Order: sequence, then C-alpha cells, then structure tokens
Amino acid sequence: MSAITFWYEFASTYSYPAAFRVEAQAAAAGLTVNWRPFLLGPIFAALGWSTSPFNLQEAKGRYMWRDLERTCARLGLPFRRPEPFPQNSVLAARVAYALPDDGARAHYSRCVYRAEFGAGLTISETSVVADILTEAGFAADAILARAATPEIRQALRQATEAAQALGLFGAPMLTTADDEMFWGNDRIDEAVAWASSAARVDK
Repeated sequence: MSAITFWYEFASTYSYPAAFRVEAQAAAAGLTVNWRPFLLGPIFAALGWSTSPFNLQEAKGRYMWRDLERTCARLGLPFRRPEPFPQNSVLAARVAYALPDDGARAHYSRCVYRAEFGAGLTISETSVVADILTEAGFAADAILARAATPEIRQALRQATEAAQALGLFGAPMLTTADDEMFWGNDRIDEAVAWASSAARVDK
C-alpha cells in the first residue's frame, strides 16, 4: 500500500485539525500515513524569526485564531487557545518518537493536540504529557524514560534536519513518494489525490 508522510509540529495550530482528518482521507484512497513530528523552531531561527509568524504579524495571528475556531467547530473538535503560544513541543515530540508508527504514535499525537488546543494545557510539562499517555492507554513512566534516551533525542533531531533538507517551512506538510509537498490542513485532499494518482501510475 502506498503512503504519504504527514509532517507535523505539536505547537502548530493547523496541525491540530489535520491530525484528526488525514488518516481517514488517506485510507479512503488506499493510502497509509507515515507520522513524522518535527520542530519548526530551528527552521524559523534560520529565517531570523524568534517566534511564530502568527505572533510576528498581529493581523495574521488574529485571523488564524478565528479561522481555527471556525475550523474546529465545523469538525466537532474542542478548542481552547493555549498560553503561551507557541508551546514548547520538544518533550511531546520526543515522546512521539518513543512510540512505534503503527497507530500508537498517531493516537498519542491526536491526544496531545486535543489536550493542547482542545483544553489549553501546557504540553511542555512532564506531568501533563504523563497524564496524556496514561489516559491514552500507554505506560507513561516507561515511555517517558525512553523519550529521554540519546536514541530518541537523535531521532527527533534527524527528523527536523530531514524536514529542513526537504525545504519544509511550516506545518502541517504532507509529502508524497514522488517528493511533492502540500502545506496546510486545507491541502489534505490535494495531497491524497496526488499520491493516489501517482500510485496508480506507478503500478
């Protein structure tokens, strides 16, 4: 079965609804999803930005928050703006890589997004992430311990470097087997259509 890669940042606002949409849409087209969290901080820093562009551009930020509120309402997702924004997502992302990409990582990631943007919780706090893991049915202590190992730290670092090498500049981003990129929650349909069409051509 062909796959698309879902690149996401836990601090990314539009990655929240995308995380709840991407698998169903991919599955309907006969595609699987590779879940690849990464960090936007180093990418923004390379551009000379010290924070999210939604903070740097006040009007853009106001629009984004209202648009996200509308999007969540349409999808039936809870919404509560987290403070501060953006959240420090390093811990949450390391924990994601401590879980296998066999459905467990996707399930955990959706739980993180719901806690962060649905309940306004601070995902940089170990106790919050531990509660998310426990409520999601995972062994929190063991996974947090694995997330702190050099192997997992390196996995996140490599994912972020790979995202930079591909030219990713925001999240969510979907990439296909033929290296096409589709940016944003509103481009999932196009990404899936492209990937499924390419898969048919490859056959």
